[in-house]
Amino acid sequence: MKITGNSAIPVSSMPGSSLPQRIGNTPLIRLEMPVRDLAGITLLGKAEWANPGGSVKDRAAAAIVRDARARGLLTQGKTLLDASTGNSGLAFAMLGAALGFPVLLAMPSNVSPERKRILHAYGAQVDWTDPALGPDGAIFRAREIAGNDPHRYYYADQYSNDANWQEHFRTTGPEIWQQSSGQVTHFVAGIGTSGTFTGVTRFLKGCNPALQAISFLPNAPLHGIVGLKYQGPTLVPAIYNPHLADRTVEVETEAAYDMARRLAREEGLLVGISAAAAVSVSLGIAREEAAAGRRAVIVTVLPDGAGTYLSERFWEQS
Repeated sequence: MKITGNSAIPVSSMPGSSLPQRIGNTPLIRLEMPVRDLAGITLLGKAEWANPGGSVKDRAAAAIVRDARARGLLTQGKTLLDASTGNSGLAFAMLGAALGFPVLLAMPSNVSPERKRILHAYGAQVDWTDPALGPDGAIFRAREIAGNDPHRYYYADQYSNDANWQEHFRTTGPEIWQQSSGQVTHFVAGIGTSGTFTGVTRFLKGCNPALQAISFLPNAPLHGIVGLKYQGPTLVPAIYNPHLADRTVEVETEAAYDMARRLAREEGLLVGISAAAAVSVSLGIAREEAAAGRRAVIVTVLPDGAGTYLSERFWEQS
């Protein structure tokens, strides 16, 4: 693992706290182990756990809050409400504590014990939903709460909020371009709200139309890759544009678990499940390029570290 450097993309501030200014400008690290036997291949990961809230969701959450305040939607006395399966909820809770607004989250009750403790520490309120209903159950519950008392809540609606993808166009994409010295040939990211993939791909394609953008999804409705959304007969994020991807591939939960263990034991890198899935998919692309004799600089996003997943049983497997 090597750090390739940081960029200096300015981050807009918000009154009341310096914390939002510390979001972004995360390192781009070189992953040695997965591609060590593949000639001509460079694999780089955006270490988003370096954000103050520990994940890539800090970016979109801060942008959504900034936009809501600027448009007079999140005013004094209003509660920010949204649905989340984990990291976005933590980011909103962190910002609420730092900037002084209450937060109510609709979340599946099977989120990790670590996440529950962090949310409690930040003082966020949580309406726990049926885990069998997945992310959609939380979304329906948030809509219900917002509809019953619209004057009390600002419904952030990260799945439909353009501030989500626009922040990645404004910051994450330029950071990747600068940190890779414009050499990136492939960009790989998972689809949850789709904000990261949408914003970064739009920026990078503007810099290099020949760049290959690969999105990935869980291969089944019931999966263990937290933060990703199965795009079957379920709610599709309004900001999702399937035509942006040059390819969309599916990834198995077990492949993500296996890669998380490998990165920990062979690279000394503790990453979250969706980050491990991103590396697994990127390795598949790397093998294809190497087999064809092509050089490639593959960049992927590592949404978070392993800190909120250490109670998961897969770590115990040899």
